[in-house]
Amino acid sequence: MPEYTKNQDVLATLSPEELYVTQESGTERPGTGKLLYNKEPGIYVDIVSGEPLFASSDKYESGCGWPSFTKTIEPEYVQELTDSTLGMIRTEVRSTHGDSHLGHVFPDGPKDRGGLRYCINSASLRFIHRNDMESEGYGKYINQVEDVA
Repeated sequence: MPEYTKNQDVLATLSPEELYVTQESGTERPGTGKLLYNKEPGIYVDIVSGEPLFASSDKYESGCGWPSFTKTIEPEYVQELTDSTLGMIRTEVRSTHGDSHLGHVFPDGPKDRGGLRYCINSASLRFIHRNDMESEGYGKYINQVEDVA
């Protein structure tokens, strides 16, 4: 089993927005994320630790302005914490080992797919195309990703 950690070498390469989102619990502006409209098959991993988080087959267009997913790949790599900032109670989503702020989860997702909407900042994610998953060490998740068209 791979060991995922908060990687200081990776942190040094992140953009100011990626650092702000992942390390300061920031939020990118809606509609601006580089992965919002990505429809390629693959997985989304924590940009800091590499923890596998979401599969493209669980991504959907929610209209909220951020990439949305119905579930996580490996629940043990995602922590859900109470967030009472901004005068409301929400559920924050953080990577377990990287401790990166990812976004929030809401109970208003597609009912036929579990009812959850993981609303995630593109700046906290790295996308790995299905064709590269094996070589990058994520081959065990290929069965969770749709076939390449």
